[in-house]
Amino acid sequence: MESAKYVSQKISRTRWRPVSYSSLQQPDIFATGSWDNENNKVSVWSIGNPGGSGLEDGFEGEPQLICEYKHDGDVLDLQFLDQERIVTVSSTGAVTIFRHHQNSQTISVSQQWARAHWYPCDNAPSTGVACNSPEIVSVGEDGRIIVFRADQEGVVRVIENADSSTLNAVTYLRTTEVLTVNSIGQLKLWDLRQQSNTPSQILLLSGDRVPLYCVDRHPNQQHIVATGGQDGMLCVWDVRQGNMPFSLMEAHSAEMWEVHFHPTNPDHLFTCSEDGSLLHWETSSPSEMPSFLQGMYDLWLIYMELGIILHFSFYMVEI
Repeated sequence: MESAKYVSQKISRTRWRPVSYSSLQQPDIFATGSWDNENNKVSVWSIGNPGGSGLEDGFEGEPQLICEYKHDGDVLDLQFLDQERIVTVSSTGAVTIFRHHQNSQTISVSQQWARAHWYPCDNAPSTGVACNSPEIVSVGEDGRIIVFRADQEGVVRVIENADSSTLNAVTYLRTTEVLTVNSIGQLKLWDLRQQSNTPSQILLLSGDRVPLYCVDRHPNQQHIVATGGQDGMLCVWDVRQGNMPFSLMEAHSAEMWEVHFHPTNPDHLFTCSEDGSLLHWETSSPSEMPSFLQGMYDLWLIYMELGIILHFSFYMVEI
């Protein structure tokens, strides 16, 4: 099933609202953030009929806007903290928690750390965020890693000079460990239990130091991560086994901006790129190496330039 929605803004990020893994319910609510508009927004959308799940009811209409709220600066990353709260990071350096009030279908600002990332003379864009409720970790162009708690006003911890280059993305590996990727091709593992401001492990591709732009952790195997970057290569790493990826695939012909494991079927992986493609990879082949399944073209280009939201339903059938 596929549907499209034309919107009057450029979309930078889109995320499904989490659902309970113990239920059979499919996600039908998602949030988007915009960039490079006169007035940027955080928006919440539904693909279902009011009072029912669109996927269960076979609803094939276009996504419907539920509510939206003005966002200062470009939305550079967006994650759900839980079913009601959305965390964004901004080109202004701010980290903001928005609350979606489901009874009134409105959005409000729950908490904000303005100019969390900064240079002495200007704002430093905050480039990535990871959530493990109630904790939030953000990274930025200033090379800082900042830890927040949604139930505290102050900053919990700042790792100054965590990186001499831009930190482009961050993900939780475990409750107390995060992994960052930077603009010189490094993955750095940080143990937040340690007071040291140095990483516990550094992984690096050999050869040219190609910037890495995205990272995601396997939902069930926390030692497995996937990364993508400027050269369009898809790299899969085992952080327990040496400092090199165990799988390296020529995925895209331009920068890879997003990589995500399917949350409940993690043998399936999705990547999107500046070359205009969205690729679906399958990692359960006998060789345990990713193999190309299908491509859907022009998704990223549509997101960036035309302001279109595409919805693809993903179904798994066990044989």
